[in-house]
Amino acid sequence: MRQIFLDTETTGLYPDQGDRVIEIGCVELFNRKLTGKTLHLYLNPDRDSHEEALRIHGITTEFLRDKPRFAAVADEFLEFVRDAELIIHNAPFDLGFLNKELSLLDRPPLKDYVSGVLDTLVMAKEMFPGKRNSLDALCSRLEVDNSGRSLHGALLDAELLADVYINMTRGQDALLIESSTATEANVAVVHVDLQALDLPVLGANEQELAAHATVLSELDKSSGSKTTWRTHA
Repeated sequence: MRQIFLDTETTGLYPDQGDRVIEIGCVELFNRKLTGKTLHLYLNPDRDSHEEALRIHGITTEFLRDKPRFAAVADEFLEFVRDAELIIHNAPFDLGFLNKELSLLDRPPLKDYVSGVLDTLVMAKEMFPGKRNSLDALCSRLEVDNSGRSLHGALLDAELLADVYINMTRGQDALLIESSTATEANVAVVHVDLQALDLPVLGANEQELAAHATVLSELDKSSGSKTTWRTHA
């Protein structure tokens, strides 16, 4: 699977009010291994950044004045992400801006060029309910070094997100390694008929059931009663 970690920096928060993309950072992951391939673009938005946004990314109008406009690099960007799964932290924000840039060029939305989108913010909220799940918070929780992040930057944040995602899905790495090792060693797969075995059924005792009910209640409370056993009941 080819996956692309993507982040943007913008002039503000509202693409429908004229804010534009000023930086795009992409990092490639192939078969769950970083390839070293990246795409990093600065863009001239033909407008100033809002003061709040400038304090976050520090990218000035003067610095962007001689940079290409999105129209000049759209094909390069789309070719880099084409057919890949995009992995984005708070995906609606970045997709909203990129789709607006594409619409200004009469191009279809980004979903038409990629195989799918994974939002790591949604993923983190499911893994760590009730906790802060910003990129900085995840770096701290998962022991990813973000000491160089004094300001937001699209490529740096995409690289940090790659490390965070790999740590969040570490169990998948183990499964892939085991599968790869078995294949390389040409290990035979043995199928066992469990119906021929007399397997004992061990039920939970009252104390274990009470502890389980407490955990479910806490998860239900932290998710605002949106847990699976409620939504699919």
